[in-house]
Amino acid sequence: MKILIGMDDLKFSEDVIRSVVGQFRTENTEVLVMHVLQPVEPVAPPEMAQGYAPELEDQKKPAHALVERAADELRRVGFKTHTAVEIGDVQESILDAAAKWDADLVVVGSHGHRGIECLLLGSVAESVARHAKCSVEIVRTVVSS
Repeated sequence: MKILIGMDDLKFSEDVIRSVVGQFRTENTEVLVMHVLQPVEPVAPPEMAQGYAPELEDQKKPAHALVERAADELRRVGFKTHTAVEIGDVQESILDAAAKWDADLVVVGSHGHRGIECLLLGSVAESVARHAKCSVEIVRTVVSS
């Protein structure tokens, strides 16, 4: 089985990691831990290379540390784990990676806000769930006010 975990930050992703560890056996399971840095400009001008976003340079190192930390947790319990940090639209990048990697499952978190915030919640999770070519699990994390 191939599981792609879309991470946003470690605080919320801990619930996602616990969910994967609690549900799946390590034998014959590969996990791709992915974080996507989204540029300020959603579409690069044609003269720029795809994924070129100089404003994100200072965020690459912490992003790599984030996915490596999560991958290390998964490796400690026996999962074969890979990492990726991409630059682009979050939803599209997760969907593209899942398709290219031939993922069986995408696991993403949803921040469980309350009140009016819940109307704005989960656009990434919802989009991935609607458009993925494989199964999607959304792990809910409640954010206290």
